[in-house]
Parts: sequence; structure tokens; C-alpha cells
Amino acid sequence: MQFGQFNLMGHRTRGTPAKKLFDEAVEQVKLAEQAGFDAAWFAEHHFSNYCVCPSPLMMVARLAGETSRIKLAPAIVVMPLYHPMRLIAEIGMADSLCDGRLILGIGSGYQPFEFSRFGADLAVSKEVTWEMMDMVALAFGQETFSYEGEHFQIPETHISVRPVNGMPEVWIAGDSASIHRAAARRGYVPMFTGRFFGADYQVEMRARIADSFKAEGRDPETMPLGIQRFMCVTGNRRESLEYCENARHQMRLANNLRRGVEIMDGGMVVEQPADNEPDLETIADNLLVGDCETIAERLTEEISRARPSHMMFHFQVGESDYRKALRTIELFASDIRPMIEKTLGPLENFGAPTTAAAE
Repeated sequence: MQFGQFNLMGHRTRGTPAKKLFDEAVEQVKLAEQAGFDAAWFAEHHFSNYCVCPSPLMMVARLAGETSRIKLAPAIVVMPLYHPMRLIAEIGMADSLCDGRLILGIGSGYQPFEFSRFGADLAVSKEVTWEMMDMVALAFGQETFSYEGEHFQIPETHISVRPVNGMPEVWIAGDSASIHRAAARRGYVPMFTGRFFGADYQVEMRARIADSFKAEGRDPETMPLGIQRFMCVTGNRRESLEYCENARHQMRLANNLRRGVEIMDGGMVVEQPADNEPDLETIADNLLVGDCETIAERLTEEISRARPSHMMFHFQVGESDYRKALRTIELFASDIRPMIEKTLGPLENFGAPTTAAAE
């Protein structure tokens, strides 16, 4: 059982400098390493305030020289928005710069708004992703490779910059059975977001992914699994509701962009309520918010029931207080984790090891 720190790098105020968001992410990652976190994750999105980071591999490179132990990971590289040959070389370079600490988080994408502006076809995004990952494995598994696929035809080619320790660990995001089955076949670590919900939703998602692993002849009991969660230590209910309102803002933007119904005001996505979303009080009862004891109790239930091998926490969201994010990172290490281990015992006893690599 391992823990990570997640960076979306979005904002709610027009004109917020991207540099400010990047600097705050860098400071959180450095603190997370000091606090014993295992990985730092960086999102990729384009063209709006939902996320200002267009290249998570550049964030990996930025942190490579300022950290020494923590793993650095995109969550995720939107594969179909790249040319495969350039992306493969940049994966190798990012891994080299951080001395082999790269986790390669991938996904096929979900936002029509982004795909249309890249001239990419969302309808074939999964097929494109599998072809690209075939090429990644070939490129890093042998000196030269060629490829003949439906979407790409590559002549004999050598990728000169290569990962330090061979093919990096691959994680994949997505909710569909086809993605989960591909993860099982290829040896990838599936990951998902817990959204507005609590342990019941995580258990349901684990069961869905386990069914896909069983269908591919893999043992679901040893299945690695990553789960993303919001977290903030707060002093009272009002502060909890303020943080949850920011989390709801982010989820609303993601929902609108996913369904292709976003309304843009310049570079800002206009917040629109999602269908059947819970109210703020319910969200606050589901998320990892409150005092350390409350968070530890909820997280203990989630770990024991959903049995993830990794949980990544989104400490700063929307315009939530940056100082509270830093304080929560510190309190997770000093107070929350010890409370969980007092109940569950050493957390290495929970979850399958996340050392899967692509075949």
C-alpha cells in the first residue's frame, strides 16, 4: 500500500498566472517527498482553466532535479494527442532525467473539446492508444523497431534516449471494461477517481475491474489498483464545505467537458451543475475532509474494503487554501497515517505490489 500526491493545476479566477500554479505544485511535491509519499502525479489538459498543464512529462522533468526519491508520474499522458515517435523519445528522456523514477500513467482521453482542437478523433482514441503503447514497448525492448498498424506505419527506427531501467511501470486511467481488460492483458495498473463518493463506490469499481481481470485469466486478489481521492484537514464544518465546494466545481467542469456540453467564457469553463450530483453536505460526508480522526476513520474503511495498492490525494483543488494543502500533507504523515496503521497494521500488508510493467 503506497500513497501519492496529485496535481491538477486548475484555477477559478480569470488571469491566474500559470507560473503560480506550477510553483505551488512544485512546493507540494517537494513537501510530499519529505513527508514520505511514494509518488507525485501531474495531470494533462488543454485550452481552459480546468487544468493549465499541457505536458505532465515537463513537470516530471521540472521536479527531476529537485527531488531524489519520490516517483514522478503523469496522470495521465493523453496518448492520442501526440505523435508516437516524439512521445516515445520524451518518455525515455523524462525517465533518464529523474534517474529511473518515472511511472508512465496513460489514458485514451475523454474531452471532445480537446480532441477537436488537436484534429484528433475521439471515436478511435482507444485503438490509437493501444497501437502507441505497442510501439512504446517495442522501442524500449530492442535497439530498433518498425511498426505496421491501422493508424501508424513506422519504418525501422532507433530511439536514442531510453529509460534507465527498461520499460517503466505503466498505469492506465479509464472506466470502461475494454480498458480494464487491456490493463489485465498488458500488465498495466488500473486507476480511477473516487469522484464525489465514498467507500461503496470504490468497492463497486474494484469489483468491475476485478471482473475484467478474471475474464483475462488474471487473479483479482493480486490485482494492483490505484484510487484518486480529495483530501483536506479542516478545523470545522464550514471549512470542510468550502473545500468540498471547490471539489464540486472541479467535478462539474470535468463532467461538462466529458459530455461535450461545456460553455466557454474566453478561457474559462462556465460552471454548470451535473445531473444527479449530491448536495454539498453529502459530498462532505463522503470525501476525506474534516479533522485528522475523521479522515483516518474514513480512509481506514476505504483501504480495508476497496483494497487499493495505491491512493493518490488531491490536496489543493479550485481555489482551496494552498496553505491548508501543505498542512494536510504534513498531517497525513504525522497523524493520519499512524492512526490508520494503528487499526490496520503495517500498510504494506494491503494491496498488491504496483510493480507491473508492459509486456
